[in-house]
Amino acid sequence: MNAEPAEHPQPLTVLWRDEHLVAVYKPAGWLVHRTGLDAGETRFVMQALRDQLGQHVFPVHRLDKGTCGVLVMALHSEAARALSQSFEAHRTRKHYLAVVRGWASQAIEVDHALRPDDAPPDAPVQEAHTRFERLATLALPPEPGRPPADPRYPASRLSLVQAWPSTGRRHQIRRHLKHLAHPIIGDATHGKGPVNRWWAERLGLQRLWLHAATLDIPHPLSGEWLSFSSGLLQPGPGTEQPPPPDLLDWRALRQHPAWQADAPAPLSPDTCETRT
Repeated sequence: MNAEPAEHPQPLTVLWRDEHLVAVYKPAGWLVHRTGLDAGETRFVMQALRDQLGQHVFPVHRLDKGTCGVLVMALHSEAARALSQSFEAHRTRKHYLAVVRGWASQAIEVDHALRPDDAPPDAPVQEAHTRFERLATLALPPEPGRPPADPRYPASRLSLVQAWPSTGRRHQIRRHLKHLAHPIIGDATHGKGPVNRWWAERLGLQRLWLHAATLDIPHPLSGEWLSFSSGLLQPGPGTEQPPPPDLLDWRALRQHPAWQADAPAPLSPDTCETRT
């Protein structure tokens, strides 16, 4: 991973800020806040941002440790309550990019309820819905004397997909893509170790290829819609800081000459497949 030593982490890239909230670029490998589930980690967005801004910050949503991209935090308790309510009521628009195994469907809606990862088997499932669209495919020919990433196919194949989750269950995008048999490359929990290692060797990185590209939310006080971008799909606001290393990794991957772009996917209810 491209990460600075824990003792001297690079400053977090601030995408937008007012007196009520701040949007930042969360690097891959960082936790949003301290947790006993990963006691050995030393990089936390909440603590680093507090020190960087010189004021307390309030988490209102989360990104997985391996996911990079847009993360929002509140700057006072009233804003935290309003933003948390927006996320809980699904009054947000979240847009992700993922690189997945195989050739995914061009357009598909997944309506597949999920049980929390740490819940007992008899716990009730929760509604979960994600819309996916394939943007491009990539195939690498077989290498002499070396097996492909997936022995079922002569070529090693990837898809670049975008995802719009309308609910916010833990690991929702990762679990829905596993449900479709197209796990995210680098997903150690829901993917296949040999496939992940094969692609890590060729891409030069062992990482989760999931990116929070944009986030639209209502302002916690005015209600006006705000749109934040990581800078991957569209330029972000000017900053004196260099682009985060994760962003450079994603830009390099998207420039691989083997990608074949898809035509725009049909997303109307009559043409988009639904999977439960």
